[in-house]
Amino acid sequence: MSNAKLSIQKQFGKKVRELRTERGYSQESFSFECGLHRTYIGCIERGEKNITITNIEKIAKALKIEICTLFINDSKKT
Repeated sequence: MSNAKLSIQKQFGKKVRELRTERGYSQESFSFECGLHRTYIGCIERGEKNITITNIEKIAKALKIEICTLFINDSKKT
């Protein structure tokens, strides 16, 4: 399924998972780094949660990126 057909929550979750795994974090270690619960991170990555801007900021800080990076569509990547 292309990114254009995914909901914004699913696109966001896919991006979080991609960046988390690129940095070698497990969900558990990443959740600790963010200060969020492990199951909450899983729900975000599956697009099941409508995340707050406060938690988006926590995720961006843990990944050491700007918040806007979480919203960049990389659908041209293969």
